[in-house]
Amino acid sequence: MSTTVLITGATGLVGKALVKRCLSQGFKVHYLTTRKSKITLQENYKGFYWNPQLDSIDISCFEGVDIVINLAGSSIAQRWTKASKSLILSSRKKALELLHSSIETHNFRVKHIISASAIGVYPDSKTRYYEEDFQGTDVSFLRTVVRSWEGALKPFKSLGIKTTALRIGIVLDTHEGALPKISGPIKAYIGSALGSGEQWQSWIHIDDLVRMFMFVLETKLEGVFNAVAPNPVQQKDFVQSVANVLERPIFFPKVPEFLLNFTLGEMSAIALESQRVSAQKIQDLGFKYNFHELDAALDDLL
Repeated sequence: MSTTVLITGATGLVGKALVKRCLSQGFKVHYLTTRKSKITLQENYKGFYWNPQLDSIDISCFEGVDIVINLAGSSIAQRWTKASKSLILSSRKKALELLHSSIETHNFRVKHIISASAIGVYPDSKTRYYEEDFQGTDVSFLRTVVRSWEGALKPFKSLGIKTTALRIGIVLDTHEGALPKISGPIKAYIGSALGSGEQWQSWIHIDDLVRMFMFVLETKLEGVFNAVAPNPVQQKDFVQSVANVLERPIFFPKVPEFLLNFTLGEMSAIALESQRVSAQKIQDLGFKYNFHELDAALDDLL
């Protein structure tokens, strides 16, 4: 009998790739969507409506489900107004709270919940090397979001459900996310490094990230793990590597920090913060990366 996985955020960058992998490996996939137009009903791939903001969920989504993979959350890459910041925070927290209350109320037999998290939990630093057990007291917006997100995962333990959080770095994909935003200007001969260019960027190839979710699912790993490749790079080197693969020169000077702050507002933290993050913990437990080095990942994607 095949295992049924319930996925939230299944139509996002990571979700789409994960659904594809699950189906190819013989899993049945149920997915939750806030858009009724995105619901399809196939034998191994079934959609169900939910709206965490309104506390609404079609509980038949849990039928036969052993494992929940939670990727739900409003995009961080939008201008941080008061309203959007509130949505970024509440969309993550309310998604997990609704899943928890539904499982608890109806006593569904879910065995494991694997939730996305983010390396934004680690404070901006050009010198620290962050491992999962780091305890910081920084109260910036990103830190607050991730702590609240991971905090909403903890109550599942009291239901006897295994919990795993994957702190995801910059996901590299050919068509979506950070890479097209970086490679686009470089292709057009107007690319340059951002801010000082010294900030560390901890990245992961989309294929390795999906494989990591499957590894956690299949080995039933519990705990918190950094979902980043083993070799972070500084931003200026990242930009140069993309330029090398695309065979384009970098003419322009670095984009000054004040200009990024002016155009992006508080959201400039995404581009300017430095997080050098360790991948050792999950490697020690047997996960093997296909893409250790940025150049190999870029060759594959570009």
